[in-house]
Amino acid sequence: MRIQQILHTPEGVRDVYNGECRRKNYIQDVLHQVLYSYGYEDIQTPTFEFFDVFSREVGTVPSKELYKFFDREGHTLVLRPDITPSIARAVTKYFTEEDMPVRLCYVANTFINHTDFQGRLKENTQLGAELIGDGSVEADAEMIALVAESLLQTGLTEFQVSIGHVDFFKSLLREAHLTEEMELALREFISNKNIYGVRELLEPLTISAGLKEAFAAIPDLFGSVEILQRAEACAVTEDAKRALERLKKIYKLLTCYGYEKYVTFDLGVVSKYKYYTGIIFQAYTYGTGEAVAKGGRYDTLMDHFGKSAPATGFAFVVDRLMSALVRQKIEVDTSREKLLIVYQTSQAKEAIAKAVELRAQGKIVELVPKQIGRDYQAYAKKHEIVEVICMEGEMV
Repeated sequence: MRIQQILHTPEGVRDVYNGECRRKNYIQDVLHQVLYSYGYEDIQTPTFEFFDVFSREVGTVPSKELYKFFDREGHTLVLRPDITPSIARAVTKYFTEEDMPVRLCYVANTFINHTDFQGRLKENTQLGAELIGDGSVEADAEMIALVAESLLQTGLTEFQVSIGHVDFFKSLLREAHLTEEMELALREFISNKNIYGVRELLEPLTISAGLKEAFAAIPDLFGSVEILQRAEACAVTEDAKRALERLKKIYKLLTCYGYEKYVTFDLGVVSKYKYYTGIIFQAYTYGTGEAVAKGGRYDTLMDHFGKSAPATGFAFVVDRLMSALVRQKIEVDTSREKLLIVYQTSQAKEAIAKAVELRAQGKIVELVPKQIGRDYQAYAKKHEIVEVICMEGEMV
């Protein structure tokens, strides 16, 4: 019974192997090359960190969803649920003297202890970029352009990057002075595009009629760039007006990149990460119900680690992206010329020499000692081997 149990993975994690693993590595390389072309450099941060890196004050994943454990000194450690706070910590430590924007990229696994009924993976591979030290609208546009260009390079052509701005909604909240319980309920209604729920919640309150109408309109403020014009009537605070102006500037810059057709706007978008301070965006495509990329601006996160600096970034959820590619039947060409050399043990020296020669030519070569009863043709077909060479000289 114990042997059967240990052959299975725990709930929410899985093995990736053979062709799927090869395709995943290929896609990660494609995404990475786009980031490199924009000047981003790799960084690796630890798989686990001190709890305070992801504490409630940072505004990342709730504590109950963290994998927590202790080291021998009694410090509380967590498996990273999110890469961005780790990179913010590292930048504060290693880039304090840098007076130019810091461009960093990464590929790493994250760990979130979702409840089992949610049906989500608890370990996900993320690949992303962070631009730290640049608070400009141009930096925001670069992030979205990176997402669009990267998705196009994977072979996707039908996708949308939905962009919002947290200040549009937050500024209205500040004006309304709601209780924490009411704010959470309102967020839920707006996230679910439930206009009736919003109206019912706010109807008995003593806030202004204009503010009530603004909140009620938010769930319907999503679509093409024209939605920003409609939103002006709901921008009853100066921060909301500034948020709309920034979104308009971002759109104009994206036309320079040529990616404006992949962009929509959603002023009701919310995120579980509370460290976002400006634009927030998510990329969607067919074949997966959740975003394949997500990101935004986080100008105050660095303060938590002792370095004040504006920042923006995003991450691809690679496993979701792979699922979308498969369901859209987008072929990923990972073909390679792979050979198999079958040899008698007495011919090991000659077989190794032959393999060394072929590998020097850039070929992929497997060496297998010959055994009676093995079906080498079936093995070759299963593993996409283009040629089987027997050391007796016969071509199989």
